[in-house]
Amino acid sequence: MAGAAKILVVGPLGVGKTTLIGTVSEIEPLSTEASMTRAGVRVDPDVDSGKRTTTVALDFGRLTIDGDLVLYLFGTPGQQRFLPAWRDLAKGALGALALVDTRDLAASFDALDNLEDLDLPFAVAVNVFPSGPRYDADDIRAALDLLPDTELVTCDARDRTSSIRALIALVRHLIHVATESS
Repeated sequence: MAGAAKILVVGPLGVGKTTLIGTVSEIEPLSTEASMTRAGVRVDPDVDSGKRTTTVALDFGRLTIDGDLVLYLFGTPGQQRFLPAWRDLAKGALGALALVDTRDLAASFDALDNLEDLDLPFAVAVNVFPSGPRYDADDIRAALDLLPDTELVTCDARDRTSSIRALIALVRHLIHVATESS
């Protein structure tokens, strides 16, 4: 698989999408972070009170893997109200890395449902937060109702090597899906 690939990084608000893209990008990432306001709390009532900014359009970064494959990473806004922009970003994407947080796995349902609605292949990366509970892969699969062939990995979005491993797992999954369908 040589060339370029558009990849989405999706998940609920505060799961680490902006962090992951900033951690792995070999260019200065584009980020559309904006300050959260009290008015936004009425629209996004589940927002963690410690969160001060949110992505309002997209995040963008680039990562070259083995000199042959360039991943163009597009981070989506986490709130469901941004779904129209989210669907536009999905156009032309080969797949997605869905970040989840064990502190609130149910918050990931909308993003996973959106990927399934778009018929976009994806891998799930459990972003390990220090305060988050640890579950084994079978429990996470059951909680998220993942298909058996859905790639599931753990990562720390703050750690470059860990985040790159998650993206490589996605690429391997995309190759597998493409090979099966041909």
